[in-house]
Amino acid sequence: MKFAGKTDFIIIIALAAAALPLWAAFSNSADGPGVYAQIYYDSQLVKSVDLSAGREESFSLEQLPQVVFHLYADGGIAFIASDCPDQRCVLSGKLRRAGQMSACLPNRVYIKIVGREGPDIPDLIIGYRKAGGEHGI
Repeated sequence: MKFAGKTDFIIIIALAAAALPLWAAFSNSADGPGVYAQIYYDSQLVKSVDLSAGREESFSLEQLPQVVFHLYADGGIAFIASDCPDQRCVLSGKLRRAGQMSACLPNRVYIKIVGREGPDIPDLIIGYRKAGGEHGI
């Protein structure tokens, strides 16, 4: 039984060559460096941190002194301490790319990295209102 022929390898190479530019475009646009880290507590934005400032510090929220965050000089942020039992938030590591998130569910806090557009852009737009009051989807 023959494993693969010459035409199979040509097809695989052609598919890989076609997928490579798509992968490169997606990874550069959707996963670019973040500019802000938004920290939410009980689904409310409580702090927005500029990640491009190049400073290094540890801090906690007034509402959650037991949860400690660390801001890195390379533009990353991470949970470094928490009183939660499983420590998944601490183990999630450093976040620095737009779209990355980490959460500490027992403490109801999460970090979201947002891109160049700024911290006030919507996450999701479900519908829109057309001129004249009609709804569009």
